[in-house]
Amino acid sequence: MTVAREGHTASLLPAGQVLIAGGVGIYSGSDVSAELYDPATATFTATGSMTVGRAEHTATLLSDGKILIAGGTDNGTSLLASAELYDPLTATFAATGAMTVARINQTATLLASGKVLIAAGGGNNYLTSAELYDPATGTFTATGNMTIPRTQPTATLLPSGKVLIAGGYDYGSLASAELYDPATGTFTATGNMTVARASHTATLLPSGKVLIAGGGEGGNVLASAELYDPTFGTFTATGSMTAVRADHSATLLGTGKVLMANGDPSDPASAELYDPSVGTFAKTGRMTVPRKYPTAVLLGGGKVLISGGMGGSFEMPPPLASAELYQ
Repeated sequence: MTVAREGHTASLLPAGQVLIAGGVGIYSGSDVSAELYDPATATFTATGSMTVGRAEHTATLLSDGKILIAGGTDNGTSLLASAELYDPLTATFAATGAMTVARINQTATLLASGKVLIAAGGGNNYLTSAELYDPATGTFTATGNMTIPRTQPTATLLPSGKVLIAGGYDYGSLASAELYDPATGTFTATGNMTVARASHTATLLPSGKVLIAGGGEGGNVLASAELYDPTFGTFTATGSMTAVRADHSATLLGTGKVLMANGDPSDPASAELYDPSVGTFAKTGRMTVPRKYPTAVLLGGGKVLISGGMGGSFEMPPPLASAELYQ
């Protein structure tokens, strides 16, 4: 990449390029810069800069092809309520309406209506609040509150149009989950996970079930995984990963399998595949570089772009500029 980054976002654009935005540089705080990865040339080139430096923000592809960038932190301590839009046609960012509250580690989910559900997050105080971004008006408005405060939960759009919010932190890892119903603008509890998790992943499978994997429980990193069945509102255990993982990436491949990469404290270069047909995980090729907190994006050709993150054996290793492809 043109800049070493950690805490950045990576978004697949309709034209097939990937927008890499923000994050933390080696010698600075949150970065305003952004760049594009072109799979046709396997190169990164700078694009327009954001209006504000951000890290740990969200990036959501809207129905019109623009990318909504929201919240995050500008220097590691101050949280942001501001938001902006990236327009691929002009390669520029422009401010849009601000969120009703500053957020970090929130979720952002594109709904069937074209609106974006922003939920959870927070700094010193974890939030129950949620809000909707309306691209037609460029504004955020409050919607119903979650049943409990959460930061770093997962959010998954279900085939029904509802959103599954699972786990996260509330001064401890959470096993609870809830559903957001866009028709009523309300959250209601659903079945609990089999174990409390935060910093886990959630992946919608072709079957309509959701694969929940890894994460932390009371400071321990987990190898276990489970499936959420929207029909019954229940979680059931599935095969465990080959390694414990937290803050890892999970990418649904065209084969229907799920690629789990990094997140293993003892081996940050390791990766594995979940096969829904048999409910088991198996090791796959290792990454070329050990990474913590990289981004992972499925490209149009079926490869997965892994970019940035933190590398090295230090407790707080420096951000990386390198990238690689899983084939």
